[in-house]
Amino acid sequence: MSDHGDDGIGNGHGREEERTFAALPPAGGSAFARTWWGRAWLKALEDTALDGRQLKQGRRQARAGAVGAVSVRPGRITAVVKDRDGSSYRSDVLLQELSEDDWDRLLDLAVESAGHIAALLDHEMPPHLVEDAAAAGLELLPGIGDLEPECGCEAWDHCPHTTALCYQVARLLDEDPFVLLLMRGRGERALLDALQERSAARAATAITPGGREPSGQTVAEGVRAEEAFAARDILPPLPAPPALPSTPGEPPSLDTETEPAPGVDPAALEFLAADAAGRAHRILSEALTSGHERPWPEGTSSPLTPAQDAVRMAATGSAPPWVAARLAEGSGRRRADWDLATRAWRLGGAAALRVLEEEWSPGPQALARAKAVLTEAWEEAERPVLRQAGAARWTVVGAEAQLRLGEDGRWWPFRKERGCWAPAGPADQGPAAALAGLSGPALLSARVQEG
Repeated sequence: MSDHGDDGIGNGHGREEERTFAALPPAGGSAFARTWWGRAWLKALEDTALDGRQLKQGRRQARAGAVGAVSVRPGRITAVVKDRDGSSYRSDVLLQELSEDDWDRLLDLAVESAGHIAALLDHEMPPHLVEDAAAAGLELLPGIGDLEPECGCEAWDHCPHTTALCYQVARLLDEDPFVLLLMRGRGERALLDALQERSAARAATAITPGGREPSGQTVAEGVRAEEAFAARDILPPLPAPPALPSTPGEPPSLDTETEPAPGVDPAALEFLAADAAGRAHRILSEALTSGHERPWPEGTSSPLTPAQDAVRMAATGSAPPWVAARLAEGSGRRRADWDLATRAWRLGGAAALRVLEEEWSPGPQALARAKAVLTEAWEEAERPVLRQAGAARWTVVGAEAQLRLGEDGRWWPFRKERGCWAPAGPADQGPAAALAGLSGPALLSARVQEG
């Protein structure tokens, strides 16, 4: 479809006065209308025409490509239609324009819903807008008798020429419902400009500085994200986001002459603020890198408990010794458990800490898969003897080594130290690779034993 439109501005209303569409190729066997609004247009034609033979002949002419370029302007569509004998007739179909008051009410309805604006921007006719307009006494789509024919053949009803024109316009409407709105009196640019003005005015007057409407009634501040997204193409563009700073921001100093409130430690607050700034900088940096949209492994996005977050802050190395000591004390862990916890975090973050301190129970299918993976991970002569020591833990017989399966499907190596199982390396997708750093004679001398 080619639009050779002359989007002129006329009569002081800022309306697009006319759009001209080049003649469309023959329609072949395809339907003239695919969209619900295109079918509604044809229904108005077919319900109005009194002679079914004229309809069939006009449909055949439209399908054969007998309709020339179509001119669309407020209240009227026009085209030259050719007969088989080579004669041509100017054909017009008239549709009542909406009044200025009608357009004011319709625009008010449109800006009340982000969905209406989003649909129009996608060149779709939102059904709820049509329904809301009809409830307000405004008919956007034509009904019986609304399509008034005028043709050079001097027929008093819809003739094959005006019928062919209407069928051709249904194809235009399928692609662009603004064709119908132009016939009703407003073109696309004028309509979007009016929507932008009303949206801006509504945002400026909806909330006063006190957070109340002019009536004094309290309202929620801000704009819903869906509304902002729907209006993205009719509002002024946002400025480009600022570049990522090279380092996190410095938190404000709390070393003032004012005595802190009882129980408040300014130095501890400064450390927490610096930690939050560092985390925010890291998260933003990761979000701006390629591939950030990939989902995290299952189980890694759960919120941290206060005790787990204490381990995180101590394990990063940014906490001064006195803060680390307070974190250890506040976590409720014994000294040995605290050291293991911080080691686990350094090896694999929250997932490693959970594998150390929590034990989960795989379902029957997950457990069967895990056992199959353990059986297939080594050549038969190299398999270590494994004894199941828990729901998702296998100890290497004859060696101070253990494998633990995380909820994300990765395997974690552990080594016994001073009578306790301690994390011994990062996770791996395969159990053999996870144990590779712990290999020794005792690991190479046995066969698999499932507990």
